[in-house]
Amino acid sequence: MRPFGSPSFTGGSEYLFRARSDLDAILLNQWEVGMLLAKKVAVITGGGRGIGRAIALKFAGEGAAVVVAARTKSEIEAVAKEIRDAGGRAAAVPADVAEEKHCEHLVRASEAQFGRVDILVNNAGEYGPVKPVEEINPAEWDRVIAVHLRGAYLLTRLVLPGMYARGSGAILNISSLSAKSAFGWGSPYAAAKAGMLGLTRVAAAEAARKGVRVNAICPGPVTETKMSKDLGKTLAERMGVTPEKQLAGFLDTVLQGRGQTADEIAAAALFLCSENASAITGQSLNVDGGTAFY
Repeated sequence: MRPFGSPSFTGGSEYLFRARSDLDAILLNQWEVGMLLAKKVAVITGGGRGIGRAIALKFAGEGAAVVVAARTKSEIEAVAKEIRDAGGRAAAVPADVAEEKHCEHLVRASEAQFGRVDILVNNAGEYGPVKPVEEINPAEWDRVIAVHLRGAYLLTRLVLPGMYARGSGAILNISSLSAKSAFGWGSPYAAAKAGMLGLTRVAAAEAARKGVRVNAICPGPVTETKMSKDLGKTLAERMGVTPEKQLAGFLDTVLQGRGQTADEIAAAALFLCSENASAITGQSLNVDGGTAFY
């Protein structure tokens, strides 16, 4: 793709063609330098829809080559195609991040296609059972912990050596308001998301003097996503109210009185993974419209 147009020349002049090509290269370099993630390679899990898709598109728009990963192949291929059609660089790698071999393949495939991993966004997740603690069986508990916390650990473990060797890198864990609040009927999800904050702090402490930053985002209710909508319906059924009433009651606890958008989470992710946040590590940023205050 040539954002500034293809070389034009008349008369077959090799000199004119070469001069125009050199100019294009200079302009393209200046265009890329103005982007926050120019020449970076980002791996984004859970990238087929919702927050992950928004982050993938945002990062690609700022110059990053993006590897989109998730279990649903059709969804991640659609996101990668959307990026490529807009002139960006992207690949889709199906993966269940709860599985170690899948994580190993994801990192290997990313490095094979783009040379390295500069940014890792651990976003993959599922809410899991909407039940009180005593009704949750161990298999249900283990699955939620594996997708969120184990997956983040496995991928962090795999990308850190390369980041350390280069002396740079950024890891972002997508946690949740649930890690800082007390909501009933979601203990595996809350425990996993809280665990991600612990992983964030310790990894940041270990990586800070090696040029790698590790942070987390705690989104509030991103009401447009499938997970949020499905959760709202299930909660409404348990509460014996309509989904609309359940949602209105929850949003009434938010200072702004509204849910957040996937694009708002993606904007925060872009900031934390860019050099604009070069002095920020080990932090959890609430993007929740004013709900949690620590």
